[in-house]
Amino acid sequence: MADNSYANDVLVSADWAEDRLDEFQSDDADLRLVEVDVDTESYDSAHAPGAIGFNWESQLQDQVQRDILDKGDFEDLLGTHGITEDTTVVLYGDNSNWFAAYAYWQFKYYGHDDVKLLDGGREFWVENDYPTTDEVPEFPEVEYDAAGPHETIRAYKEDVEKAIEHDVPLVDVRSPEEYRGEVLAPPGLNETAQRGGHIPGAKNISWAAVTNDDGTFKSFDELQELYAEEDIDGDETTVAYCRIGERSSVAWFALHELLGYDDTVNYDGSWTEWGNLVDAPIATGDEP
Repeated sequence: MADNSYANDVLVSADWAEDRLDEFQSDDADLRLVEVDVDTESYDSAHAPGAIGFNWESQLQDQVQRDILDKGDFEDLLGTHGITEDTTVVLYGDNSNWFAAYAYWQFKYYGHDDVKLLDGGREFWVENDYPTTDEVPEFPEVEYDAAGPHETIRAYKEDVEKAIEHDVPLVDVRSPEEYRGEVLAPPGLNETAQRGGHIPGAKNISWAAVTNDDGTFKSFDELQELYAEEDIDGDETTVAYCRIGERSSVAWFALHELLGYDDTVNYDGSWTEWGNLVDAPIATGDEP
């Protein structure tokens, strides 16, 4: 496992995963390894042996409306890949686990308790010469019966409006340039909003601030200090958001899972929703 000082046992190290590659490749459903990327191009070229590949864009989102999978589609996705309700699922992916963290949050939303992140994600695994393959595993299909949804970890537009009204902590995890309204998206990514800026009252604590240079998460004490500097200590509900909900999932994971701030919620509508709303309040510049 990874650092055991975190509030919850939700991280595993690359060494821990490497020691269990035979189990990940077994038809036995006790343990599954899943790589989650924005697409499957990287996965197709090389991935950890036994890892299933999930395409965040086409497999973890509703393909008609902008939303996460509905319960039935989530059940079908997991069942067709040999994952049961009792499977220990280890997720990892590109961009320091952006999309893996989003999948983790969705697993928790549908009540899958035994799910973990591989600390450091895909880059750490590949750059440190852990075993890779281009072989795609096939596992026996099973029935999956999802619990949930657990709405206590998700925020909607109405919740954000209440957060503004009641001065509830909001964490904008985007870049300072996005936060200030100078750009609408990170370089190379599609602009998804009509207006730039941030939700009034939101503090800008970048998702990258919670990880080290190698993509692994910072220690409990470092994370606690990072958020305490902005008066976020878990004593009240905290709302995390970004552009499309994946970077905010990293912050949600750090706050909710690693620090144990149970009232943290992920606003997955994020700036793509808020920045397109008619008459929604928007702030620009460096000040919350």
